[in-house]
Amino acid sequence: MKLPLYERVALRRDLDEYQFRRGDVAYLVDRVPNPSGGEDGCVLELFNTLGESIAVVAVPDSDIEPL
Repeated sequence: MKLPLYERVALRRDLDEYQFRRGDVAYLVDRVPNPSGGEDGCVLELFNTLGESIAVVAVPDSDIEPL
C-alpha cells in the first residue's frame, strides 16, 4: 500500500542508529525507487515535541505504517 506524501506515519521498527523507536511518528516527505529492483524506500522527517525538525532519514517502505 502506497501512503500519500506529507502524511504522518509510524515506524514499524527501531532505528537504533538514530535512537528512534517503533511507533515514533514521522512525516513521509519523498519516495525513493530502488535502482536494482528491490524494495523501494521512503524519506522521513522526524520532529521533537516542540515541532523542531531533528532528523531526515531514508528507510525501506516496509519500515513504515499508517497511523
